[in-house]
Amino acid sequence: LMQPSQNRASRTFMDYNSINHALDGICGLYERKIRDINPMGNITYDISDLYNFIDGLADISALVYDHSIQAFLPYDRQWIKQKLLQHLKKLAQR
Repeated sequence: LMQPSQNRASRTFMDYNSINHALDGICGLYERKIRDINPMGNITYDISDLYNFIDGLADISALVYDHSIQAFLPYDRQWIKQKLLQHLKKLAQR
């Protein structure tokens, strides 16, 4: 779930099959923003840039399905940032 601006009409959601796909989706959103700002340049960023992007959103959270209780559990901005760091570290090790 994401609200990019203070305008409530900007609320939207994206649906992914896994947490990793959702994390890739968040990185993709940031990369599109970079492309919009600098369409001819290379896309490079570090984790602090990504964190600043996430912190700049009016709201962001994740609803993750837990099979053991057959319900969606809500996770906040900090959880998303922690998962992004772990995800990107794993990708960098490949």
